[in-house]
Amino acid sequence: MIRRVERARSEGISVSANMYTYLAGATGMTAAFPPSLQDGGFGKLRERLMDPKIRTEMKKAMNTNASDWENLYYGAGGAENVLLLSFKQDSLKKYTGKSLAEVAKIRGTTVEETAMDLIIQDSTRVGVAYFLMSEENVKKQVAIPWVSFGSDEGSYTNEGVFLRSNAHPRAYGTFTRVLGKYSRDEKLITLQEAIRKLSKLPATNLKIKSRGELKTGYYADIVIFDPSKVSDNATFEKPHQYAEGMIHVFVNGVQVLKDDVHTGAKPGRFVKGPGYRISN
Repeated sequence: MIRRVERARSEGISVSANMYTYLAGATGMTAAFPPSLQDGGFGKLRERLMDPKIRTEMKKAMNTNASDWENLYYGAGGAENVLLLSFKQDSLKKYTGKSLAEVAKIRGTTVEETAMDLIIQDSTRVGVAYFLMSEENVKKQVAIPWVSFGSDEGSYTNEGVFLRSNAHPRAYGTFTRVLGKYSRDEKLITLQEAIRKLSKLPATNLKIKSRGELKTGYYADIVIFDPSKVSDNATFEKPHQYAEGMIHVFVNGVQVLKDDVHTGAKPGRFVKGPGYRISN
């Protein structure tokens, strides 16, 4: 894939990529089933999963390396590598943080039946993490100049309703993990290159104007951190943990973090890219 992208770039095609710095992706348990099963929306999916004939077909599909859709369950190598993150129903939250294999054993059903039953009982796609990546590949990607970093997550806080489900640790640690683990500790990229790939590169790729650099006339989005201390603390077992080493943060020129404490200011703005258009 790297060779193909670099060949395209050498031919003048503007191709780039982004990544997060973890060995698992997160989406729904429904990613273990073919997209056709989800035609018509979640209601139809849930209805189909209660059909005995379809259930038999789905047991086979879950364990098939399909050529026409990406089977994340198969890619993860089975139920031991599927971590349950979030449920809507309180009765199922006891399974949060367990693997699909562990829950199947607790419930006395096969892993395939357990996956389908949890979706039916929760009436959601059921949030899970699939352990799909290798550290070798993550390190290789971190060092590529045209790869920037993204969390692919929501913005949470470690209190209140957010604690009712497990987040992916990327929600709290993606960017500090680049600065601490991969730049300072493992020296895969310089600190300067890490900052470029966290700021100017994504702003350039997304064509966001007047951001991503410290320049006169630009919006003052500034992070001041201690390079020797910056590190991520969130883990898959305990994901709701803030990173450390951040000292001050300014958003649009207004200080929102002062000596590691939030000031209460909320100066964020709606950032418009080239796809934004006001409809009449």
